[in-house]
Amino acid sequence: MPNKTAFITGATSGIGRATAKILAKNNINLILCGRRKERLTALKEALSKLTKVTTLQFDVRNKTEVFNAVNSLPKEFQNIDILINNAGNAHGLSTIQDGNLDDWDAMIDGNVKGLLYVTKAILPKMIAKNDGFIINIGSIAGKEVYPNGNVYCASKFAVNALNKAMRIDLNKHNIRVCAIHPGAVETEFSEVRFKGDKERAKSVYSGYKALQPEDIADIIYFVISRPYHVNIEDLIVYPTAQASATIINKE
Repeated sequence: MPNKTAFITGATSGIGRATAKILAKNNINLILCGRRKERLTALKEALSKLTKVTTLQFDVRNKTEVFNAVNSLPKEFQNIDILINNAGNAHGLSTIQDGNLDDWDAMIDGNVKGLLYVTKAILPKMIAKNDGFIINIGSIAGKEVYPNGNVYCASKFAVNALNKAMRIDLNKHNIRVCAIHPGAVETEFSEVRFKGDKERAKSVYSGYKALQPEDIADIIYFVISRPYHVNIEDLIVYPTAQASATIINKE
């Protein structure tokens, strides 16, 4: 897919970083987005050996930052072919009655509003050229609710619904839209959810082989590299040990 340009949110870790690496190896130009400048700089330095790379430092939850960042893109990166809405977060794991309001805001602002802001900023040029592909990274939490997952699940159910709505609204503009919903992926996800408690985060992935960021990155590349008339619209991915959001076969 030479001369294509991909815009990746949450590119500094996990699935976003792994996706940037596989796209770079396949000669796709990259716009890497995230909040951590040092990580963005290091990733750009590494991947610039393979393809053209630029970075944007902003928080998807900040509407003004999103639009300013997109509008600041150098001319050679303004023609975005692929948008990967990967940025997201989980904060806390508690019942609805014990939930933390700041955690709720962080999840809704990042997982739902952030996705909407970035999509809104990028869509006009895709519509103008009647071409584009949007990949929304959802979660199995957008397919089924699990104990103490309440607001996180609600935010990912929203991603699932928005993905379906985008596909309908953008159909007449020839824009492909797909959602990928992973089960357990071993990333910094749980460390963020558990407020930096590394041991508790590590226990989430112990006793079985969880999905790795590279597994999802491979799938993302497969999806976007299909012939244009093919749109894999909705895809759930589990590790073999996982049967549902709450059933994992641990040793």
